[in-house]
Amino acid sequence: MSTHHVRRPSQAELSGADWRKSSRSSGNGACVEIAVVGAVVAVRDSKHIGGPAIVFSPHEWRRFLDAAGAGPVRRH
Repeated sequence: MSTHHVRRPSQAELSGADWRKSSRSSGNGACVEIAVVGAVVAVRDSKHIGGPAIVFSPHEWRRFLDAAGAGPVRRH
């Protein structure tokens, strides 16, 4: 859990953001989009563009990408 305070962008900042999908997106509609808004990375569901966004600090976003690239967590 991060101890850094991250200012959540306003709805106006999110609606005006430059959202983009991964180039690896299959086009089936089950995608997420990201946007850099100020000093944070926002993530939203591409099917619900007016819905909520999850906001990450740059450090949290890097940790998320590193963990996703490592594959599933194995529980014993």
